[in-house]
Amino acid sequence: MHAARRLLIALGVAGGLVAATAFVLRTPSPVGHWNSAAGYEDYRSKYDAAMRDLPAPTAVRDIRTDYGVVRVYQFSGAKSGLDPLVLLPGTSSGTPVWADNLKSLLAITDVYAIDLLGESGMSIQSKPITSDEDKAAWLDQTLAALPEQRFNLLGLSIGGWSAMNLAVRRPDRIATVTTLDAPLVYDGLPLETVIRSLPATVKWLPRSWRDSFNSYTAGGAPVEHVPVADMIEAGMKNYTMKQPQPQRITEPQLAALPMPVLAIIAGRSVMHDPPKARSTAERALRTKTVVLYPDASHAVNGEYPDRIASDLRTFLTARDR
Repeated sequence: MHAARRLLIALGVAGGLVAATAFVLRTPSPVGHWNSAAGYEDYRSKYDAAMRDLPAPTAVRDIRTDYGVVRVYQFSGAKSGLDPLVLLPGTSSGTPVWADNLKSLLAITDVYAIDLLGESGMSIQSKPITSDEDKAAWLDQTLAALPEQRFNLLGLSIGGWSAMNLAVRRPDRIATVTTLDAPLVYDGLPLETVIRSLPATVKWLPRSWRDSFNSYTAGGAPVEHVPVADMIEAGMKNYTMKQPQPQRITEPQLAALPMPVLAIIAGRSVMHDPPKARSTAERALRTKTVVLYPDASHAVNGEYPDRIASDLRTFLTARDR
């Protein structure tokens, strides 16, 4: 199977579980946590296996913030003079989800990849995250600990929402933002997706229930038991998130953003209504940089890694002149 296709299922999971965040809040712990030591070891073995599909990082940093320790991988890329990219993954995915993208992104500039705090991954939450302001705070503190002054954010799915949430609330370190089919930014979540996501969060149900939802979000692609998909399924089963559902980024907030934004929207996405999302982005974004990939599902970064890198390079170099 082509490498780009192997991520279809994983990326569907990465976005879809946004809808079910409120459901998993029923657990008593105030922070995201592993349900057992055995569950963590199961996940860690699959995470490590999935990481082997990535280039070796130049450095691995564990950055302490007010809300916990954030895992950051540094990758040395082209010496283009551009500010480094910061990659923010989707829900329940983590850094290995970028396996198909890193080679082409490193041809543009240096890259940092972050495991989201409060999600399955190598970041460790220690304090409750109770608001969108808290979500912006830990990410801003993470960027503040890196040596560069400004960054180009690239967010996949809920990682795109995370980038925009930071841009709205704490924009000073952000040179640009690029969103890859981000939910709750240019449109709300469809009711069908919310309903379909709920069984996928019930940890004692068979994997087939999660696989069915994953296939739905990835445009009907069959489930493949490849390392990154196995890692994400292990995270869904063994990790409990404890944070509030993200709130929709409003159109006035989008219009007020001081930095350039590139919105890449998947034409077959089930995370929003693609024509409506495109219309909102084209109307609200100051730079009017909106690209629709008509045949892409929510698994857009696994389906079109080279096109994404090309569009991103054009966007960044135009803004750097």
